[in-house]
Amino acid sequence: MKTYAVGGAVRDEMLGLAVKDRDYVVVGATPEEMTRLGYKPVGSDFPVFLHPQTHEEYALARTERKTARGYRGFNVYAAPDVTLEEDLKRRDLTINAMAKSESGELIDPYGGANDLRAKVLRHVSDAFMEDPVRILRVARFAARYADFCIAPETMTLMQTMAANGEVDALVAERVWQEFAKGLLEAQPSRMFEVLIEAQALNRIAPELAALSRDHFALQRLNAAARDGASLAVRYAVLLIGVAGWGAAPQADLQGNAASSRILALSQRLRVPNECADLAQLTLRWIETIARATSLNADDLLQLLLGADGLRRPARFRELLAACGYVFGRDDHPLAAISCAYLVNAQTCLAAVDIKAVIAAASDAAGIPGAIRAAQLAGVTQFIAAQQG
Repeated sequence: MKTYAVGGAVRDEMLGLAVKDRDYVVVGATPEEMTRLGYKPVGSDFPVFLHPQTHEEYALARTERKTARGYRGFNVYAAPDVTLEEDLKRRDLTINAMAKSESGELIDPYGGANDLRAKVLRHVSDAFMEDPVRILRVARFAARYADFCIAPETMTLMQTMAANGEVDALVAERVWQEFAKGLLEAQPSRMFEVLIEAQALNRIAPELAALSRDHFALQRLNAAARDGASLAVRYAVLLIGVAGWGAAPQADLQGNAASSRILALSQRLRVPNECADLAQLTLRWIETIARATSLNADDLLQLLLGADGLRRPARFRELLAACGYVFGRDDHPLAAISCAYLVNAQTCLAAVDIKAVIAAASDAAGIPGAIRAAQLAGVTQFIAAQQG
């Protein structure tokens, strides 16, 4: 029984990056031996165990045989006679197919170290074609390591997988899982550029096909990534770009077509509510936010309340952040000022003493009107102060 550190931990250590998670492969052991040593079994598809003290994952060396379309169509064989080289061969990229022994010896049968130095993302073997998730993973790694290139033969395999319909077997949850990770990488535009080149994006997420024609949308997404924006903000920036805001001076993003496309993608991929809701909110209010400095008191109050500026101030700030990245293009310089303007307007509205208004009301029926009058007065005072 021998234990080896494998995959991302070995790769990141060689890149001089902080290692977040360590995974291990155990060669020459049975599930019964692992259990007897105190490891806790957690794998359902193949034998994976948690270390009794560190709780790190230890998987028995295994091979896989394709039995059906999709990423679940595999027959897994895990037994003491499976070698480390056989286990590594089933992995996606050479830079993820390296291992280290307990003594620190590097085991690199597929040239991962050379590809790491050359900054190349290259598949390990033709088994790559058996798992469509690997197209998404390669695209995600391209977003993380933006200065890496994809080996031509690997791109050819990805294009073949897209053409033969293998990607059609991907389930929505897995697509979103990889999209979410890629959106949070340093240069998320690379994920979509790779998927476009692989001719896979129009099959995985046809709603995003417009990205192949709008490099500005990807530039704005990268700007959000550089600032460490949340996943929800990055998703909203991506979808507003796809919907076409800024493509034409009078674009109507509140029309049904744009809204339906965004809603359809979010629903189909089962995007978390905080991401889907912010995208919809941005779509609904971006045109009004763009001209916020010219709104009268009634319209400004409607915006602040309609966009949940009081009830959910943190999400309102995320809405403004998303709009700010979308406004970042040179042809919308004044619109960016609107975001700072609305931050101050929201602060002013929040300062209205609602409790005092309620206490001063003569009867319950008049409370809603009194509150609105106080809020309108506060917004009017804010506008006057800005103009003065």
